[in-house]
Amino acid sequence: MIGVGPFSVQVIVAAGAALLAWMVPHLMRRRYPNSRHRVAAGIVLDALFIGLIAARLGYVLRWWPDYASAPRSILALGDGGFYWWAGLPVALIFVWWRTRQARWLRRPVLTGIAAGMLAWGATQGALALLDRNAPPLPNLTLTTLDARQVPLAHYLGRPIVMNLWATWCPPCRRELPMLAHAQQTYPGVTFLMIDQGEGVQTVRAFLAREGLQFDHVLLDPSSRALRAAGSQGLPTTVFFDANGRMIASHMGELTAARLQEILGHSTPR
Repeated sequence: MIGVGPFSVQVIVAAGAALLAWMVPHLMRRRYPNSRHRVAAGIVLDALFIGLIAARLGYVLRWWPDYASAPRSILALGDGGFYWWAGLPVALIFVWWRTRQARWLRRPVLTGIAAGMLAWGATQGALALLDRNAPPLPNLTLTTLDARQVPLAHYLGRPIVMNLWATWCPPCRRELPMLAHAQQTYPGVTFLMIDQGEGVQTVRAFLAREGLQFDHVLLDPSSRALRAAGSQGLPTTVFFDANGRMIASHMGELTAARLQEILGHSTPR
């Protein structure tokens, strides 16, 4: 699932569920003549949009301290930060208000929303089953900055955050200070910072210039870890439990809120 990006998968799933919700009133058009089904379908789209905004706001408020320290990250929708339980009630309230003078619209609208939510929930369950069979920590041996060869299996026994990055990658550079801070916040987690395709002098000079300190920086000049993760771009961050089983993954720039959510739910501080 990393190959197309977890967020990309979520976007596809959400878009499919929204399309189904929009189609249901059209499929019921025989019961609603004079293009009333089109009105119902329009209300469905409006409700989904308003619910999406509410779902995002709910997530931002839940992790407000992290977003307050970096307000621009509120717009970083790539972190997948949405709470359906915050968006759904708002969407339903909007539907009730929008149809207060046309109650006959409620049935097709609510039927469409229910169909979309059921499809979304079923797909989420299927994705969760796929995650249980996700690939383990790659069986690779990489090089430290002091030229030691270390197998990744050496780090098993503690939860692992494996970050694939490069000095030339702008989103990588933006998220590195946040990851350095997280390393201090979660001393029970091993942060493996695996540089892709660069040499030791380039990496050393960059870290020194930026004032970044990580306990475990590894070199992967052939980008084997990127291929093993099945990822198509940098940065990519993959989360493993203490036994090396993947529990989450993220392709693209990671926000502090998303990182804290994953680590907070899966690891002790």
